[in-house]
Amino acid sequence: MVTELNLSGSHRLDFPYTNNARLRTRYLVIRLFLETKNCTLVAKAAGVSRCLVNEWVGLYLTDGIEALNIKKQPGRPAKLTEKQKEQLKSYVLSHAVKDSGGRLIAEDVRAYINTTFKISYQLSNVYRLLNEMDLSWITSRSKHPKQSVEAQEEYKKTPD
Repeated sequence: MVTELNLSGSHRLDFPYTNNARLRTRYLVIRLFLETKNCTLVAKAAGVSRCLVNEWVGLYLTDGIEALNIKKQPGRPAKLTEKQKEQLKSYVLSHAVKDSGGRLIAEDVRAYINTTFKISYQLSNVYRLLNEMDLSWITSRSKHPKQSVEAQEEYKKTPD
């Protein structure tokens, strides 16, 4: 019975290069298993549970190296539907510049979402949501509602 594993890689299998540490651990487990055929020793050497070793080895033996790839986790479902996001985007685009002067700010967008859809968002998530909808938060300088273009032109003509 084998009591120690040779981790120096005496005969090395060619696994794809990855900078993902979790995927590298899976590749190491498979390499060690193919060398020893002992899941318990492999689990101890790799520092993972024997159940994980069994699972990864099973995936590898049935579907090959691609089966070890880490699947993207689905995450939490979005609070807003696609239709609501489109409605929000059209609101932001149509209200970006206020008639009374100034610009639409994230707090205004958050208030709109809260009153229209009855969903509350943190400001940081409002910015993330706007970014997701391909809306940049770069705006030009706002114009004061009482500014006069004629007065500006007249000021430009005055000598220094």
